[in-house]
Amino acid sequence: MDDQTALAEDAPVCASPLRRRLWLALGYAAVGLGIVGTVLPLLPTTPFLLLAAGAFAKSSPALRDRLYRDPRFGPLLLDWQSEGAIPRKAKAAALIGMSVSWAIVALTASRPLVPILAGTCMAAVAVYIVTRPTPSRPAPQDAASEGAAVEDGNVSALRNEA
Repeated sequence: MDDQTALAEDAPVCASPLRRRLWLALGYAAVGLGIVGTVLPLLPTTPFLLLAAGAFAKSSPALRDRLYRDPRFGPLLLDWQSEGAIPRKAKAAALIGMSVSWAIVALTASRPLVPILAGTCMAAVAVYIVTRPTPSRPAPQDAASEGAAVEDGNVSALRNEA
């Protein structure tokens, strides 16, 4: 990854082997939870991947760079890093997932307070998600389908490295 795509909050790699291994373990655990979050509506994906990127920055910058080059997760991470943006498809998936999760909680809860509290938390998260901007650059599949060659320089650099 070049300097343009490096995280602003990059920390130097830990000198202590024990701390480095702990950061590495946290990074792998966060990636695992992020992957599980792609199929379970109860778990978010992006926050875990952001945590993994931060942990890998302190333990293995090569693994952090690999996350940013991943065709599935890299564009989401780059959009969030550069603009604090969430693509429309990701917003829709998050809102649908939260709605399904709330419906399951509402149908299975033994106390009425549980769905109310869960719904309140999910509504706050939904408002946050909906109010995030959408990325200013087109999604990679959109650009390819339209035949557009205009891409953000950072993404092009990552694709050239991969």
